[in-house]
Amino acid sequence: MDSSTVASIRQLEESVERVLVGKPDVVRLAIVALLARGHLLIEDVPGVGKTTLAQALARSLGLAFQRIQFTSDLLPSDILGVSVFDPRKTEFEFRPGPIFANIILADEINRTTPKTQSSLLEAMNEGQVSLDHHTHRLPLPFMVLATQNPLEYQGTHPLPESQMDRFLLRIRVGYPDEAHERLILRGAGAATLERLRPVLDADAVLALQAQAEAVKVEESLLGYVMAIVQATRVHGALALGVSPRGSLALVQAARALALTEGRAYCLPDDIKQLAVPALAHRVILRTRWEGAGGQSVDAERVIREILQEVPVPR
Repeated sequence: MDSSTVASIRQLEESVERVLVGKPDVVRLAIVALLARGHLLIEDVPGVGKTTLAQALARSLGLAFQRIQFTSDLLPSDILGVSVFDPRKTEFEFRPGPIFANIILADEINRTTPKTQSSLLEAMNEGQVSLDHHTHRLPLPFMVLATQNPLEYQGTHPLPESQMDRFLLRIRVGYPDEAHERLILRGAGAATLERLRPVLDADAVLALQAQAEAVKVEESLLGYVMAIVQATRVHGALALGVSPRGSLALVQAARALALTEGRAYCLPDDIKQLAVPALAHRVILRTRWEGAGGQSVDAERVIREILQEVPVPR
């Protein structure tokens, strides 16, 4: 592994951590999702830094950033763009929407209607937008960071399984510990976002993504992933197990995590560390708990139990 690769990733982590104080694990997972060409769902209460994370990542990379505030009256055209008739040219001209950026913050994604939510599916899955019989490619790299509040449900539309499955990882930022919250109160990170300068550019990110795809995964580790996924499909507490897209996502994320740690090969610990954020949002419990918060916590517990039961390859 080239030492410059690790140095570049460390630079990116340190840049984002200057703003998101005391959350190195959260920053690492966001970068893992980026390097794995994936999208990130951040599910947490307001005010813990979800928006700040997305902005800091975009600024640290010098990439085009767009924040889309999802509301009940938002339309697909407000996100994707629209064709407008140009009388001078006597033809329709496509005017791209905010989705045509590198880093997209889909803020409070569950506050908009299913129709508008589904407008993101093609963009997230294929990196393109199809409108009026024309296909428009999105810029690369491309990443969606979506946020939702797991405790407030009035006027919300829970994301369907097909939409949840498009997110590589689901994470929570969580409250800072006492020491770091004291630093925040003293002003740490408050004015840093405006002063952030790019430490990498688009070409560097694309190169890192290619390196992540080249990280080796032994057959024994693929068998380990398959055993974990299969266990979710037969577990008594789960009505819906992990799909093949989910198992592929876990392998992609594990490759990216190995790269961030300077390895050209995956270890079982990479799989174990990422199993919950990569798989828990892809399963459905048989017993519907009141509120998504109860569902997500319980789903995570089931995945942890499966990790304890499935033998780790030697």
